[in-house]
Amino acid sequence: MRFPATCPHCRREMQAEYTDSGIHDLRCPHCGKPFTLYLRKHKFEMLFDLGTRALMDGYAREAVASFAGSLERFFEFYTRAATLERASGQGQDFAEAAARLEQAWKLVSAQSERQMGAFALAYLWREGAAPDFLSPQALGSDFRNKVIHRGYLPPRSEVDAYAARVFALIDRLLTQLGGAAAHAQLEQERTYAAHLAAQPSEVTAVFEEHPGMFRVRRFGGQVGPKTEQAKNLPSGPANDAAAFQAALRERGELLGKVFGKG
Repeated sequence: MRFPATCPHCRREMQAEYTDSGIHDLRCPHCGKPFTLYLRKHKFEMLFDLGTRALMDGYAREAVASFAGSLERFFEFYTRAATLERASGQGQDFAEAAARLEQAWKLVSAQSERQMGAFALAYLWREGAAPDFLSPQALGSDFRNKVIHRGYLPPRSEVDAYAARVFALIDRLLTQLGGAAAHAQLEQERTYAAHLAAQPSEVTAVFEEHPGMFRVRRFGGQVGPKTEQAKNLPSGPANDAAAFQAALRERGELLGKVFGKG
């Protein structure tokens, strides 16, 4: 999937391809000068936006795969944010805590079941409650597996319902994370800073924050885990179709502008 990027040297537009890391080492096809674009967007955000765009374009099955991937990567995001928050509260050095977290994550990175287990424990000791929304029925796992593994071609209505379920769950958990999400954001910024430091002086750095269904500004900590709003969140499985449709109406046009063609 490609997106439009503007060369910082000649100000002309070009097409860039999304990378897994969010770091894009580019060379302008017009003026030939190099630059690096750092996209301040987490993988779960990107995957959900890709799913939304696929849904808008009529690719229902492809949308399901992206929404499912988004949820898995959000569980990782939550686990990282909660772990680094805990380390910070204990006065641990951030770099050392991040290195230990990366080493531990390698033990579960190849198996989604282990990752979900890590998330469940992180949620338990942070929120003081079991994550009852992790049941296969609540997550829509049967529908996901039917589409991805058994080749089921779902109607738009079923994909809308699945997207709404994933959207509402991520939205709810982001609200509960509140300011803790900034710890995961800092981890990304440190990765970008290390890459930038290794770049030749002639390479210009560009930082961008693209709009999407989930906005990075949400990670500013307006709602913390101990506020009344967070404590009063519903404990059961979230499936707010109205919230998803409202976000789609509000941000769908922006997504159309973000994603390039081809």
